[in-house]
Amino acid sequence: MTMDLFSSSPRQTKDDDEPDSSEIKIYSVVEITRHIKFLIEESFPSLVVRGEVSNLTRHSSGHIYFTLKDELAQIKCVIWRSQAQQMTFSLNEGMKFLVRGKLSLYEKGGYYQITVSDIQPEGIGELQLAFEQLKKKLFAEGLFSDEHKKPIPGFPETVGIISSPTGAAIRDMVSVSRRRMPSIQLILSPVKVQGDGAAEEIVRAIKDFDAYGNADVLIIGRGGGSIEDLWAFNDEKVARAIYHCSIPIISAVGHEIDFTIADFVADVRAATPSAAAEIAVPDKSEVGQQLANLRYTLIQNIEKTIGYYRDRLKHYEERYAFRRPENIVEQYRQQADDLERRMSQQVIHHLKINGQNLKHLENQLRTLNPRNTLNRGYTITHQRGKVVQSMRELAEKEPAVIEFYDGKSEVEIKKISR
Repeated sequence: MTMDLFSSSPRQTKDDDEPDSSEIKIYSVVEITRHIKFLIEESFPSLVVRGEVSNLTRHSSGHIYFTLKDELAQIKCVIWRSQAQQMTFSLNEGMKFLVRGKLSLYEKGGYYQITVSDIQPEGIGELQLAFEQLKKKLFAEGLFSDEHKKPIPGFPETVGIISSPTGAAIRDMVSVSRRRMPSIQLILSPVKVQGDGAAEEIVRAIKDFDAYGNADVLIIGRGGGSIEDLWAFNDEKVARAIYHCSIPIISAVGHEIDFTIADFVADVRAATPSAAAEIAVPDKSEVGQQLANLRYTLIQNIEKTIGYYRDRLKHYEERYAFRRPENIVEQYRQQADDLERRMSQQVIHHLKINGQNLKHLENQLRTLNPRNTLNRGYTITHQRGKVVQSMRELAEKEPAVIEFYDGKSEVEIKKISR
């Protein structure tokens, strides 16, 4: 006999080996879901899964959701905010990771997922990936650009050092600096150079020096170590503090083969802390040699200049004008006499010519003088104040004056015969 799953009424006569309907358990959705959840989580308390990230979502709550997939299947993953805040790199679509966590079931959604406790890039270390990601980001923003690099002063008076007060690096920097320039002033800002809080202390030290304003150059450094040991100098906050600092900064982190983000942002990268001190502090003996060379060059230039003007003066002294200046005066005096003589001759010549012209004019005037005509027996008749040139101009019965060569006579015109 068979029965309806949801009814206790028998349809047929029950077989002896068939369970009674009262023995069948009916589950709620949450019951079966929780049972599956228990089985899954108990079976996979810890696992590592390899896959490619897709469907990446960063929720406003700080949690990260994504799907881990391969060629044949996929599984959802979640990284809670507390774990996400400790990540040193960013997840990107298409990247392959090794995910460590436990399998769990999201009851409300009815799907299983991996709750991630650790995630590492496949084929590259976690810190190395974070390093490359931050390096690419800051490069795109221009923090590594040469045009923002400040020159290191040639003769600083004060050098600021940001480093651990107990490491070998600070001893090397102090030793090299004192040997090269005993008078140099060194100011140490002691900081942690690795571990929790190291990046924050380095940032604060940079800002303090910048606000203090008395250091001519800063050295930020420490000795060598693993990438984990040097990680504080790969922090984005440290990089931006170096970039915005108004004081030139020399980065000296680790050994020559070690590179950090601080090296790329700093104005100068030194291979070691000792090399940083050599860059920042001029060598006393070298400065002395430079001064000696400058003194020699200055003396040579002065002597050369004096010799040049001495030769020019000698050249002028040998010229005729400077050897016989009185001769020049005599020459000008003689030229003045010649000018005076020529001027006198010109004046006499002009006077003679003008005298002859005057005499000629005098003879002409004498010839044209009417009195000479009167001497020959001619007369001049005047009437009404005018010279009578024609008989027609005479008026009868009016007085007239007749002028002779030796006097005048008044007459009356009685009759005019025409």
